[in-house]
Amino acid sequence: MSIVCSEFTQAIGTGKVLNARPEAIQIAPEQTALIVIDMQNAYTSKGGYLDLAGFDVSQTAPVVANIQKAVDAAHSAGIQVIYFKNGWDNQYREAGGLNSPNFHKSNALKTMRQNPNLYGKLLAKGEWDFELIDQLKPQLQDLVIEKPRYSGFFNTALDSMLRCRGIRNLVFVGIATNVCVESTLRDGFFLEYFGVVLEDACHQAGPSEAHAASIYNVETFFGWVSHTEKFCSTFQNNNLKQSA
Repeated sequence: MSIVCSEFTQAIGTGKVLNARPEAIQIAPEQTALIVIDMQNAYTSKGGYLDLAGFDVSQTAPVVANIQKAVDAAHSAGIQVIYFKNGWDNQYREAGGLNSPNFHKSNALKTMRQNPNLYGKLLAKGEWDFELIDQLKPQLQDLVIEKPRYSGFFNTALDSMLRCRGIRNLVFVGIATNVCVESTLRDGFFLEYFGVVLEDACHQAGPSEAHAASIYNVETFFGWVSHTEKFCSTFQNNNLKQSA
């Protein structure tokens, strides 16, 4: 379990103190998961869904590099890594029909309606667009979960997978800060999970102001905000002390 170190005087559980905003938070590795949101070709690559829908993906390389660092640190510390893949069957039955708001608001579905030649390619299971990028390949101990909506909690087994492992802390990286990252963290907040965003390991869909607004919401209302190097150094130091 977790405590906010500057606010509570009695510890709940044990762990390492992660420097974060608005205050430091104590995290036990065995009660923590690194949640890697939608690092698919669709969201990071030229020719992927976001690019074809008119969003700028040219600045995702530093985010990918930071996610790689965070994943390596999580593996070394025994933190569970969970990858999410967003998408649907190639007939888009899972995306909902006219009676679903997802049908009307999904930019992937709108892009395909405007460009019928892309139908069955964007965020469709089995297609290049749906797959995780080559730089991030799950290891045997990692979990990979497919999700049909923005939030990783909606119509997935995420909650039960976390609870049966005793996980209470969720550290978020991925794309997009203002959509799938924030949606999943918000849902986790209402299910009593402690959410932390590594802000330099997330990328927004849209202008930089969208990223800043989500970071503000998390820091002020729903969780905590930290950085990749702080996350890595916290748990690297933990490993050094344990091996000494």
